[in-house]
Amino acid sequence: MKAVKWFLAIVLILIVGITVYLTMFFDLNNFKPQIVDAVKKQTGRDLQIKDDLSWSVFPSIGIKLGGISLSNPENFSPASMLDVNEAVANVALMPLFSQQIEVDLLKLDGLTLNLVTQKNGKTSFDGLSGEGVSEPAGDTATESNSGDSKMSLQTLDIGGIELTNTNINLIDMATDTSQTFSLKSFTLGQFSLGKFADFAYEFAATLPDMQLASSGQGKIQVDQALKHITINDFTMSHNAQGDSLPKKSVTVDMTTQLQMALDAQTIELQLTKLSAMDIAATGKVDVNYGNSVPKIAMTLDVGDIDVDALLPQETATEDTAINEAPEATASATSSEPDLSALKTVDLTVNLSAKSIKVSNMLTQNWQMNMAIKNGILTLSSLTADLYEGKLALSAKLDGRQAVPTYQFDKTLTGVNIRPLLIDAAEVDLLSGQASFQVKGSGSSLIPEKLKKNLDAVGQFEVADGSLYGVNIPQMIRSAQQKLTGDLSSADKEELKTDFTSLTGSFTVKEAVVTNPDLAMASPLLRIKGEGTANIASEALNYNLTTSVVGSLSGQSDATDESLKGIDVPLTIKGTFQEPKFGIDTKALLEGQFKEEADKAKEKLKDGLFKKLGI
Repeated sequence: MKAVKWFLAIVLILIVGITVYLTMFFDLNNFKPQIVDAVKKQTGRDLQIKDDLSWSVFPSIGIKLGGISLSNPENFSPASMLDVNEAVANVALMPLFSQQIEVDLLKLDGLTLNLVTQKNGKTSFDGLSGEGVSEPAGDTATESNSGDSKMSLQTLDIGGIELTNTNINLIDMATDTSQTFSLKSFTLGQFSLGKFADFAYEFAATLPDMQLASSGQGKIQVDQALKHITINDFTMSHNAQGDSLPKKSVTVDMTTQLQMALDAQTIELQLTKLSAMDIAATGKVDVNYGNSVPKIAMTLDVGDIDVDALLPQETATEDTAINEAPEATASATSSEPDLSALKTVDLTVNLSAKSIKVSNMLTQNWQMNMAIKNGILTLSSLTADLYEGKLALSAKLDGRQAVPTYQFDKTLTGVNIRPLLIDAAEVDLLSGQASFQVKGSGSSLIPEKLKKNLDAVGQFEVADGSLYGVNIPQMIRSAQQKLTGDLSSADKEELKTDFTSLTGSFTVKEAVVTNPDLAMASPLLRIKGEGTANIASEALNYNLTTSVVGSLSGQSDATDESLKGIDVPLTIKGTFQEPKFGIDTKALLEGQFKEEADKAKEKLKDGLFKKLGI
């Protein structure tokens, strides 16, 4: 027992003696010139260590650095690439002998990194790799042998980590832009393997067109094997400000739980709360980053989304818009969008939403399944409630080629068509319960080419509705009265034609919708015909034949069957928003003459038969 005591006493005396010697007679500052020369030789850069180096050995191995500066390459601005105000690291000595790491404190303050890219392509990193510097042959073997050994830690305890006033400046001389990323603070509390530790951060960024600020806190745990990381109750608040943002400011608050498996290379993120611009959401994100293209699966459940409110507001004046719009439009639409990023994504999304408003068009109860893989976006299913009806859509976008191609299949069932047309296109032309089906394909996403290259076929049916802007029975009756010499007739009834059904099929080619079999039925009329609608110019061109089958005295008036059985040609010209209806009065007059002639023939025939006694 005495031998053990003497042994411990000797060890303690040796440690104390070494500590006294190193701290009193071994001055680290004597090595500063050698360190500076070594950096200069290896990188060609100037290293400055302004403050004195200080260190401790017992009870902790610690070092304190300050006033460190590493230069950028010659003729770069700023001249300094790296500046550090203060760096402190203290590690307990005795636990190291038992493969235990106890860090009393890690502190880094005032780190500034200036990363410059010049117009000729040279960067701040040029020369730092030490390429061309020969190394002793024995180093390779040493590295190889050291790589074969694996360090195993019994414990890892950290008293605390403090990172403050860290700034990274990205300066691009070619584009004359700069970006600044600032980690104002990061703190980690008492940390041990297998136990949760508190952490918090505060971050800011200055981009060419935006200011970002973010702060957050949570609890982190690393398992004993250093293979699994768990972050619980991670709450974050983000704010972005910029002229291109809705209302020039966006705030996002979120709370997540995260599981990261380093061995399996997977991340599981549970989004327990997300709120941004009146949008609330929950969901889950799974990431497998072991492949060259990370595989991401997202499931999101959101509330009400007003996409129109998320879009930036127009701020240009009328004169500016007039002067700059043509050039801006030409620039924006003259080339295909770059969809090459789709090749680097393996993403599946399952989205449900209470309501989504786009281009003033409101839908509810969204269910969407979408995937992006190998440069192809596949919308396998999208269903939603749309103006008292149902929407079902599937589509595919192939972005592997310079000119993207697409195909789609869309069905509307039982939709209240009038408010839909008003909200979507500001067209008040038609009402009723509509069913609509269209299937098509095309190429190019440039707006004009998209319309021109679209090939589609479809059919439609509208029940119990009205055609607005024209009262066909009243228009025919008015024309008839004027032909008989009654010039006092006036159009006093509502410009609306009721119908029980409106059906037809159509094709789309070269930006023209061709409808060969339009048919409309009502208690008063039967209308059949054909026509076209140009989706580029919005021009209408229809030729119809109207057959009178009931009274034309009014849609709810006394009986007038003077035109019953007469076919009257009807035309529709103009545009979607301003259709112009016309009637062929010559045909109407000829129809009347024919009817009167037929009546005269019948009367003459009856008189002749009577005289002959037949």
